Amino acid sequence: MDDDDAVFKALADPTRRRILDALRDRDGQPLSELEALIGKETGMSRYGVMKHLKVLGAAGLVTTERSGRQTLHHLNAVPIRLIHDRWISKYTVTQVAALSDLKRRLEGS
Repeated sequence: MDDDDAVFKALADPTRRRILDALRDRDGQPLSELEALIGKETGMSRYGVMKHLKVLGAAGLVTTERSGRQTLHHLNAVPIRLIHDRWISKYTVTQVAALSDLKRRLEGS
């Protein structure tokens, strides 16, 4: 699987995006804290959260660090930035943005 494919696959799931949001808000969280947050919101088990962290890790979006007896999870935003630079920034040029704005105005949204 291509690196971009792994990142897109990881970002496709709302639970994984929520984990990334939690790490963006407070980096370096142990599994127990992520489990408490995600479990409270979704009812997901510790094992479920671990599976999502594994997918995020395989995509390079989450890195881990041992700190004593805990493993801390950290957000790595570099793969997201590479996706932005390769795919998204090409569609934000002035002409495309102007056409998009015009379309929204004409549709009244």
